[in-house]
Formats: sequence, C-alpha cells, structure tokens
Amino acid sequence: MAYVPNLRKKYVDEIVPALQNEFKYKSIMQVPRLEKIVINQGVGQAVADKKIIEAAQKELTAIAGQKAIQTLSKRDISNFKLRKHMPIGVTVTLRKDKMYDFLERLIAVSLPRIRDFKGVKSKLDGKGNYTLGITEQIIFPEIDIDKINTILGMDITFVTSAPSDEEGYALLKQFGIPFKNAKKN
Repeated sequence: MAYVPNLRKKYVDEIVPALQNEFKYKSIMQVPRLEKIVINQGVGQAVADKKIIEAAQKELTAIAGQKAIQTLSKRDISNFKLRKHMPIGVTVTLRKDKMYDFLERLIAVSLPRIRDFKGVKSKLDGKGNYTLGITEQIIFPEIDIDKINTILGMDITFVTSAPSDEEGYALLKQFGIPFKNAKKN
C-alpha cells in the first residue's frame, strides 16, 4: 500500500465534508484545497559573504526535505553593492505529499518551539492565501544549533484554491494552523 500523509487523509475524510457543510458547496470539487507551500528566505548578507547563501540553501533543503534553489537579483543596486544575477535568497516550493509532511511537522513540532507562542496572526492576502513570517530558523528540529553561523528568518506562504479569505481561513484552521483567538483582521 502506498504512503499517504496523515494530513492528506484528514483533508479527504474530515476537512472536505466539514467545509462542504459550512459553505454549502454543491460538489466536493468546489471545496478549497491547499495547492502548494512556498518557503522563501531572503539573505541580504550574501552580497558580502558567499558562504552564507550556501549555508542557507543547505538549511532550507534540510527543513523542507526537498532541494532549495538560489534566487538571483534582477538588477544592479549600487547602494547595496548588488550586481545583476547575484544570489540574494533561497526558495523551495512544496506540493503533494512533501507539502502535507512539511505542514504536519510545522504545526506539531516547529511552531510550539517558538518562545512565548500564542498563535499566528490571522491576516490573509485577500485571495485566500496566507503568509507566515518566522524570525529564526532554529525552531525547526532539522537545524543543528551548534552549526549555524547566522540567524535567518523566512516566509512560508500557503497557497490555496479558496476564492475568498473567509474560505481560506476556514481551510487552514481545519488543517490545525494555530491562529490567535481574535477574529480575522
């Protein structure tokens, strides 16, 4: 039997019927789904030191379980000593099983490791997508604290097929993302 992530099972068995009930969808194909998770890390210090970008790429690859790629600058900016096509960040896009595995690890292990954690902000982008900013990569258990040189933050974007913020929020809440108790902003 093929491997099926726990959150994918939960989506099919629990989340789809719950959302179909809540929003009165006629077909299960109308129920919003999580399409991809994009993890992005801007590494501005890489302009001065090339080792930082390589370390960030290794760390993001370990966190995501999939090879991260370097993002390159699009233009010259002399004030920042930046030249066109210099590496300035790393990114990885997760889909299907790897996406569900990462989301499960994020919710169950990484987010609870944040100091004084009271939940994440519940502000979506207007199209049903949500971006979560993390200030330190050391909350992930895949990172060995003794081997890191610089503390880097990252943005994790959850791209959904939801047509509205309300439906996207309901989907992510059903997956178990710990939003703060306050109503949506």
